[in-house]
Amino acid sequence: MIADLADRTSRLIVADRRVHRKYGDDAGAGNHRGDLKREVSVVVRYLLVLVLANVRRNRRRGRAQRRAEKGVVTMYALQMQTACQGDGTGEPDDPSSLHQEPVRPATQDCSSFDIVRATQYGALERVTQLVEAGADVNQPDSENVTLLHWAAINNRKDIVKYLIAKGAVVDAIGGDLASTPLHWATRQGHLSAVVILMRAGADPTLRDCEGFSCIHLAAQFGYTAIVAYLVAKGVNPNMPDRSAMTPLMWSAYKVNSLDPTRLLLTLGASHSLTDNLYGNTALHWAIIAKNNTAISILVQHGASLDLPNFRNETPMALLGPHISATWLEHKIRDEIKEKQGRTRTWCRDKKIRWYCMVTTPLIAFYVIGMILQSGWDYLLKLGAFITLYVAVYLMNHFVFDERLFHVLPVSIYFATKMWIYITWIFWLGIHAAWYLWLLFVGGSVPLWICFLQSWRGDPGIITATHEDKLNTIIELAESGGFEPQWFCSSCLVRRPIRSKHCATCDRCVARFDHHCPWINNCIGTHNHKYFLGFLTSVLGLCIIILFASVQYWQFECWSNLTNGHSADNYLVAAATCDAWVMWVAANTSLHFFWVGTLLACQCYQIMVLGMTTNERVNAGRYKHFKQGNPFHRGALQNAADFCNFSFCGVKAKPSSDWLHSFDLKQSIEKLPLLTQKDNFQYV
Repeated sequence: MIADLADRTSRLIVADRRVHRKYGDDAGAGNHRGDLKREVSVVVRYLLVLVLANVRRNRRRGRAQRRAEKGVVTMYALQMQTACQGDGTGEPDDPSSLHQEPVRPATQDCSSFDIVRATQYGALERVTQLVEAGADVNQPDSENVTLLHWAAINNRKDIVKYLIAKGAVVDAIGGDLASTPLHWATRQGHLSAVVILMRAGADPTLRDCEGFSCIHLAAQFGYTAIVAYLVAKGVNPNMPDRSAMTPLMWSAYKVNSLDPTRLLLTLGASHSLTDNLYGNTALHWAIIAKNNTAISILVQHGASLDLPNFRNETPMALLGPHISATWLEHKIRDEIKEKQGRTRTWCRDKKIRWYCMVTTPLIAFYVIGMILQSGWDYLLKLGAFITLYVAVYLMNHFVFDERLFHVLPVSIYFATKMWIYITWIFWLGIHAAWYLWLLFVGGSVPLWICFLQSWRGDPGIITATHEDKLNTIIELAESGGFEPQWFCSSCLVRRPIRSKHCATCDRCVARFDHHCPWINNCIGTHNHKYFLGFLTSVLGLCIIILFASVQYWQFECWSNLTNGHSADNYLVAAATCDAWVMWVAANTSLHFFWVGTLLACQCYQIMVLGMTTNERVNAGRYKHFKQGNPFHRGALQNAADFCNFSFCGVKAKPSSDWLHSFDLKQSIEKLPLLTQKDNFQYV
């Protein structure tokens, strides 16, 4: 409405300027100016009405907020003072402590407290004394707020239980916002109080005077745990408020983090619903708020860029002016350009683009080798390399898309492997001794077995049915152990210890080591041994290829090699004799060094450290590593446990089921699995 009035005002100003240019200051302009003044007065009256209404609404909200906070300010200030004494930085040592029950000083005398203040301060003994003396648990105070409201907003769990047991009305309406105790607990993010009230029969679908139910408040403030619990208890994730705004719309508009937007989508929230005032979808609201995280997750889940609102504005039209903005993700920009016909990609068929990305390394490997093998002059070879570079650059600019970094590493591996096998058959194998053939074929068998298991096998994906996911949410929340940091809001599963959600694969993997781009799969509890076998096989075949290359040069290039005396001359002579074999040998040497380094790191982590790659990089983020590594049992024992066999008198313990291991059974018990989300992805 304000935008319409502003637009109307701008048109009036333009009209006034036109009248001035046409009539100047003559009397003929009087009638026109009179009409314009009447229009302006109407606009001004509308603006004044809007401003006064907004002021009244803000005052009402302010009074309600101040009254709601009056009972928590003192306790939270005391708790902040206690928490911030840890390191002198002004930040609490444990930020989660601010969402726990405020601590009342042990020496504080509560005997003079009235029942409201005793409830606010958590003085259960004083509350019990006053109730037993005849105080009415449902009697509101002078501000129309009940005791249960004050207990809920301060997360006084024992007092909440006591008041309910004494007959307190669970859904009592109080305060200027006409809210229930469940609303108050939700506003402060107190999951434990929400659980107690819900188990006592509190209705989460009731709305306050602003039209919000509890799930809308939880979505607005980003309380992922409460959103998950409410939906698991049967609250509709698409529940509209008074203006038909859904929790997903509020989360996309108000919360810049990944959750609870992702959680709501996973729980079945619709991204195509619209509100009653503007006809906006959740994607419209995310764009209005410039919430890049919400925009990305909504588009990823299939939100349409073409649904118009009441002003006939589509999300794509709203994003148009921001197509070059830094806050907009590159993938979203490309999709907008593609829909607008401004895409840089000449080929719109994604399957053809995928084939181009897959085959480019294969062709480039062959072309480079043939250029080196040709008898051209050095300048011609240089020109050919420049031409190849320009061709690949143009392909990257006009054909390749955002999938390149997922496709390219695997394509390079397959291209290198294929040309090595062709080189062995038509070049190296001709002069290779019989034992080299035996080693080559024998080494290829475990290589392919381990590669296929690592590439296509299950790394240890944690799965659950929809019913099991909801039951897990309820169980964790009601047992006091629900923590979004170690409950995956994307997979809706409780993360076992040593597990992690892979952002690339979008799944939780048990005993997660790392995501390997060269096999485009995660390395976890089920395929880690195959991955080490794959690395070992690659290393062995590299040695065989290099040894066979030396034999080939000795047979084919003996006259050239005998003329050189140093290693440099030897390599130059070998390259001059057969540049293709030298090109293949150079690639093999490169693979030998980096695969050998990776294998050494893996063995060091498994045997010496007893850790995964993820744990080594993010050890400081896991509480169970604060007092040392609970999984380290010595180098030989670590190796025996990993390989699951006994040797040298070391017996392997029974293999752990990392898919269902949620606590440590050795030096520490039942610690939170993750303290915060880690950002490590690749090795």
